[in-house]
Amino acid sequence: MRNDTRRMVFLALLVAMATALHVAEGMLLVPLPIPGVKLGLANIITLLTLHLFGFKDGFTVALMRVVLGTLVSGMFLSPGFMLALTGAVSSTLIMALLLKYTRCFSMVGVSLAGAAGHNIGQLLAACLLLQSSSVMYYLPVLLMAGIPAGLITGLLLNSLLEHNIKSGILNDFKRT
Repeated sequence: MRNDTRRMVFLALLVAMATALHVAEGMLLVPLPIPGVKLGLANIITLLTLHLFGFKDGFTVALMRVVLGTLVSGMFLSPGFMLALTGAVSSTLIMALLLKYTRCFSMVGVSLAGAAGHNIGQLLAACLLLQSSSVMYYLPVLLMAGIPAGLITGLLLNSLLEHNIKSGILNDFKRT
C-alpha cells in the first residue's frame, strides 16, 4: 500500500514537472528563425517515466502534460493542442518501443528517435488540419532541428540518471 501511494505521488510529480516544462518552454523565445522548433524539455520527463515505469505510465504522463499544459496556456483543443498531442503520442510510442524491444540504443539515441517521431507526428497532424501534404516539405528542416534538441534532452536525462546512481533517489521505482 505504501509503495502504491509513493508511486502515485511520484507520477503526479512527474506530470507536474512535465507540465511546467511544457508551459515554460512555450513562453521562451527560440533564437532560431525556424518556426515550430523547440528543445522539447518535457520529453526528458516522458523518457524518464518510460524508463522507470514503462509504457502505460509514460504515455499517461505525456498525455497529461499536453492536456494540462495547453489548458494553462489557453491552447486546449486548438490546432496547437492537436500538434502537441500528435507529437507527444508519436514520440512516446517510438521511445517506448525502442526501450522495450531493443538494447542497441542509449538514452540519447532513444531521445533522438523520439524527437524525430515528434516532428513526424506533428507534420502528419498538420497535413490533416490543413488538408494538404505540402507541409511535409518542412520535414527535413524539422528533422535537422530535432537532432540537437534530441541530443540535448538525451544528455540531460543521462545526467539525471547518473545523479540518481549517486543518490539512489529513484531506485525504489526502477522496473525489473
